[in-house]
Amino acid sequence: MPVYTPPSTGSDSRPFRHPEPMHLSPSSRAARRRLKRREAMAGILFVLPTLVIFVVFKFLPIAGAGAMSLTRYRLNGDVSYLGAENYTRLFSDPHFWQSLGVTVSYVLIFVPLIIVVSLAGALLLNKMVRFTGTFRAVLFVPYLSSFVMAGIIWSWIFDMDGPLNAALGGLGLGPVPFLTGDQLLVLASLALVSVWKGFGYSMLVFLAGLKAQPAEVHEAARLDGASSWQAFRHVTLPLLKPVMFFVLVIETIIGFQVFDTIYVMTGGGPNRASHSLIYFLYDEGFKFLDFGYAAAIGMVLFVIVLVLSLVQRRLVEGKETK
Repeated sequence: MPVYTPPSTGSDSRPFRHPEPMHLSPSSRAARRRLKRREAMAGILFVLPTLVIFVVFKFLPIAGAGAMSLTRYRLNGDVSYLGAENYTRLFSDPHFWQSLGVTVSYVLIFVPLIIVVSLAGALLLNKMVRFTGTFRAVLFVPYLSSFVMAGIIWSWIFDMDGPLNAALGGLGLGPVPFLTGDQLLVLASLALVSVWKGFGYSMLVFLAGLKAQPAEVHEAARLDGASSWQAFRHVTLPLLKPVMFFVLVIETIIGFQVFDTIYVMTGGGPNRASHSLIYFLYDEGFKFLDFGYAAAIGMVLFVIVLVLSLVQRRLVEGKETK
């Protein structure tokens, strides 16, 4: 019985395409150009609201702060150009370097802690079968509260006569000066409050990343005999890289911008132990009314956060930024 053999296609394995018309009339070419212009205009109109919001609320304030940082700006409207004098003064100011050290120390405590807590909460919710929505809502409630309210509540908890020290006293550990002791203890206490307040958002981001992972990959790892830790390390975490990068950048930015908790709980003390860069900017701008100098602080902080974000991208994604 003869066997059917499909006709040979030679070395060209490209899919068949309908031939393009060899010639288009001038009216057809004009119609195509009009169609392309309409499509381009529709695309521009779709992105225009977002572009306007970015320019008005992001680009213009940054550009304005950059321009203000080169001047001596007064409330009565008098402006005098100083050039780089504010930056020269800033980099020779010991208070700036102290505030930078405080901020970096706080970020090094806050960011790893909130990532661990958020990821642990997401893994727990991902394993749950019942009442997931209820627990998700309960864990997200602190994120909806204000930093001022959280700061007041935790100031009472951390007080020398508060419930936490009362419990520690009952265990014979004595009162601990959480907000009045050494710098590391104060910053750790403030970071703990910020983690309690803000981990709900990152937890939901991690949970969305876990839900998006294909079940077949985890099933294959289980069939290959991988333990829970091996599956988490070699399957779950690599698949979470994009989510991890997003959370890492967002939480780093939040850490460098810490202000509300410090303002409510310590006021920058004791002895400037919690005097962050944003608190330094607040003092210079709104206490001493030195707006040009405060703008210079803001621009330096912007550059620091931008550079850190690019470095984190390279470290997490393992490739050059584009």
